[in-house]
Amino acid sequence: MARAHTQYVCTACGHAEARWHGQCPDCGAWNTLVEEARSAPAAKTARAAAARPVRLADVRSERLPRLPTGIGEFDRVLGGGLVPGSLVLLGGSPGIGKSTLTGMALGHLASTGRSTLYVSGEESPAQIRLRAERLGEGALEVPVLAETDLGTVLATLEAERPDVCVIDSVQTLHAAELTGAPGSVGQVREVASRVMGVAKSIGTAVLLVGHVTKEGALAGPRVLEHLVDCVLQFEGERERTYRTVRALKNRFGSTSETGVFEMRSGGLVEVLDASARFVGEATGKPGSVVLAAMEGTRPLLVEVQALVSPSELVPPRRACTGIDRNRLALVLAVLGRHAGVGVGTADVFVNVAGGIRIDEPGADLAVALAVASAARGVPLQGSPRACFGEVGLTGELRTVAHQERRREEAAKFGLRDVICPERVPTLREALRMALRSDAEERPRAA
Repeated sequence: MARAHTQYVCTACGHAEARWHGQCPDCGAWNTLVEEARSAPAAKTARAAAARPVRLADVRSERLPRLPTGIGEFDRVLGGGLVPGSLVLLGGSPGIGKSTLTGMALGHLASTGRSTLYVSGEESPAQIRLRAERLGEGALEVPVLAETDLGTVLATLEAERPDVCVIDSVQTLHAAELTGAPGSVGQVREVASRVMGVAKSIGTAVLLVGHVTKEGALAGPRVLEHLVDCVLQFEGERERTYRTVRALKNRFGSTSETGVFEMRSGGLVEVLDASARFVGEATGKPGSVVLAAMEGTRPLLVEVQALVSPSELVPPRRACTGIDRNRLALVLAVLGRHAGVGVGTADVFVNVAGGIRIDEPGADLAVALAVASAARGVPLQGSPRACFGEVGLTGELRTVAHQERRREEAAKFGLRDVICPERVPTLREALRMALRSDAEERPRAA
């Protein structure tokens, strides 16, 4: 029997039941009933009076104060720092460095006189101290609470009233009113909702650390992402040293900014000039091309690599890291139909070096040139060579945003001969320019 103060609500249609069912009696969906706390019935009151709307022009807007974390790349993604009373969800795979990043942020805030609190449901205070010892003296000044009971955590927040609080992780807290295990849909929803209510009332900026699924998406109900003010994704490969933080949602800033870090023995170090790192590692061999990408408001040069080899499988394999798989399929189809580079019987592997993920369509041309170079076994003319551009379905190259800034970033590292839609209108001409010999280049340049 379910407790009298809980109910089971269907996540598909919202139907409520007193006890759990495998199938929703209302919409027929399977395994969608999750436990939630039942709100007390409201007492009957008199009919409410109508409120008077206010013109937006008459509304006074105050500039929101920010709490700088002392980590420039992190503050830029947040929009300038943490907003008091806001709720930020930071997600990432295990071991990527979420606890290190939040520990560094709290350490910097504590060094500037801000009151902080670190709530951990996964580690003991002794384990947290071992990690904090390599993050500097400021990290050792942060108060720690090892607790998983939601009521105790909320009572501590109201008593201490810190400026910034980190809860690591939201999936480990549990509300005693619900019978579900910590991390279940009902528990995560209840925990986030009650933490948000307390944070807004006392003006504490809360950083919720969240787990991710095998596919890389944030674990838990989608309503968790709607509740919080900012959703940050911490990406990278544990075998690589580079990490990126990007905003998926931000009510107080832009969602186009990205911060780049490098994991070292002393913690995360900001990579202020990531292009220099990636261009310096570019091989210039067949299948290698430099992409002039845009990450938020700043240009970034990264190396795109491709490998094309005969396949014994039907259908052949298509594997990619750092780009969208569907976008790779589109580029390969256009290469075969409009550029004369067929790879239908070969395995194709594409990788963005350094663990960086590129989501913009301007990476299409770099993928196409890398695959064509690998398929023909010849390096690009003048390698390493930079490029950018979107590939259309009819073989044309389409312009992308911030072309001038991309070219300027490439010129900083000596890559002045950039292949872009302004120079070549079609993919076939781009391949001809990139893969032709020196003898063909001189008459054209003259």
